[in-house]
Amino acid sequence: MNFLYRRLPLFLIMLLSIALYPASTNAASPISAHSAILMEQRSGRVIYEHNAHEKSRIASITKIMTAVLAIESGKLDETVTVGRQAVGTEGSSLYLKNGEKIMLEDLTYGLMLRSGNDAAVAIAEYVGGSLDGFIWMMNRKAEEIGMKNTHFSNPHGLDNTSEHYSTAYDMALLTRYAMDNETYRKISGTKVHRAPNSMESWDYVWKNKNRLLTQLYEYCTGGKTGYTKLAKRTLVTTASKDDLDLIAVTLNASDDWNDHINMYESAFKDYKNTEILTAGSIKEVKKKPYKGNVYTRHSFFFPLTEREQEDIKVKIKLLKLKKEWKAKGDFPEKVGVAEIYLGENLIGTRSIYFGKERQTFSRQSWGSIWKQTFIFSMGLNKNG
Repeated sequence: MNFLYRRLPLFLIMLLSIALYPASTNAASPISAHSAILMEQRSGRVIYEHNAHEKSRIASITKIMTAVLAIESGKLDETVTVGRQAVGTEGSSLYLKNGEKIMLEDLTYGLMLRSGNDAAVAIAEYVGGSLDGFIWMMNRKAEEIGMKNTHFSNPHGLDNTSEHYSTAYDMALLTRYAMDNETYRKISGTKVHRAPNSMESWDYVWKNKNRLLTQLYEYCTGGKTGYTKLAKRTLVTTASKDDLDLIAVTLNASDDWNDHINMYESAFKDYKNTEILTAGSIKEVKKKPYKGNVYTRHSFFFPLTEREQEDIKVKIKLLKLKKEWKAKGDFPEKVGVAEIYLGENLIGTRSIYFGKERQTFSRQSWGSIWKQTFIFSMGLNKNG
């Protein structure tokens, strides 16, 4: 491809780029995956997508959900007795033995690092009471997270049913949810884990199959690999650099390691996690009695390109003043909302409170950048 590009006129290269990339992409080069997405973790912004909502088999990235439920069970420090059904599970394995005793935490490490299908069944039976009980929990959690095009029928992702599927977008949602959990982040980002073996004189030593984490990409923070004959290669990874936290998902990809690296590198080059609204006093409000008495409690960050920064608008909506509000103590606690727009698209909101700030906030130089973008409105009703 590089050989060809060096011999083409610039306008032909531009035409090729338009044909190869979906309109929303900023990827550095075409990807091999049939479905793919790149999502910014904190905001949930989709930076790149290709067939992201198409239902597909997902193989062992299923185990992200299994790990989440194991962690959220609150039983990681409990001992699991491995049963016959777990030991007999086909595919990738930890080679557990019937009657073996092992902590749920260690099973979860084996699940994520070595993709143990036997571990997945052992976890499911222990946490859910039965496979069917656990599968019900998986689908209930998927619904809770907002995974609208997902259905789980096993805890490992094997191709034993056509009713087990998800999408690149839904798996990014699941990973975004999972990455809010400190224990999940630790397990997902572990390169090697040692666990005691109750039936042998030696310990288990499990090395992570995620080569992006262990070898290929210094900014990778975790993830999960997957493969079956029908699903082909599936991969979820996470990466962080310069205060930008990203999630990449590829389904049915022949070159997934490079797909993820290319998406990450392009985003890290073009996007910055930008503080649009800083927690603290809103000094731009000049109308009394709001002047000096309104503030936000939480900053608002969003990944933006340099060009997009010019299209940011912050619309301040405040309650109409009422005659009965004669003293500051008569004002409601919440008196408005700040709406943040990228062009014409609403990308977030922050509540506006009346009174003095409850703590000292450090304000950065964003004010000089966004000063001309503030729009004020006094027409908000109390329930607005």
